[in-house]
Amino acid sequence: MATVSTPVLLFRPELASKYELQHAAKYFPIETSRVRCADSLVIGRYSVLPMYQELERDLDMLGSRLINSYEQHRWITGFEYYADMAGFTPETWDDSNFSRCTHRGPFVVKGKMSSRKRRWDTHMFAKTRADALKLAERLKEDGEIAEQGVVYRRYVPLKTLQVGPHGLPYTNEWRFYYLGERRLSVGYYWSMADCAAQAVLPPEAIALGDKLAAIAAKRANFFTLDLAETETGEWILIEINDGQTAVPSENDLDELYGNLRDALKTFS
Repeated sequence: MATVSTPVLLFRPELASKYELQHAAKYFPIETSRVRCADSLVIGRYSVLPMYQELERDLDMLGSRLINSYEQHRWITGFEYYADMAGFTPETWDDSNFSRCTHRGPFVVKGKMSSRKRRWDTHMFAKTRADALKLAERLKEDGEIAEQGVVYRRYVPLKTLQVGPHGLPYTNEWRFYYLGERRLSVGYYWSMADCAAQAVLPPEAIALGDKLAAIAAKRANFFTLDLAETETGEWILIEINDGQTAVPSENDLDELYGNLRDALKTFS
């Protein structure tokens, strides 16, 4: 593969921890203004939203490009990935086809990109179809979620290690970072929980992550996969996120940014 333009991290520091910024700076030049990102491959860390296309156009005028094009970003954030991943993730409907859903419940109801999981019992979990529709209307009053659109997901019980506030289940769930098919790092998902020591990531989960990454890599460059263990011991995909916007959870930051730097040397 051809060598890329100089990679740079475009950080929005007010949305990142100082701890992450300090670790990232060991491996990449850090900029906080797009106008200083000329002739670069830009990883827009917490800085691409809400105006992704505007940022992409501005960088193009500077001879630069984002690690994910807008089309690649939309494949992730618009939940377009579901068509490619339907066999590996909970069955999902949106407002266009929920009327044809025969599942009676329970459901997980969320935005295509965001959720209100910290209020699990009132803003994410619905026991019945009727509850799901009422919850969706409540979520649409949230401007961020209303813009994304709501999805209704078949609730799949996951292996739960701890129960948090509002009944939020802290599960055996892990966040995988990838650049294309190259796995950069893996970390336990639930940073706010006290049960990380109980979480176990078996080889079959890693193998599933790599298998799904091979599919996702045809659609996007830099992304995360969140995989979780079900109550019956199977591993499933919970969601995909743009690697530029996904928080690191319990990923080792030196491993993540060091491997990203090395992987970009042969990225095209």
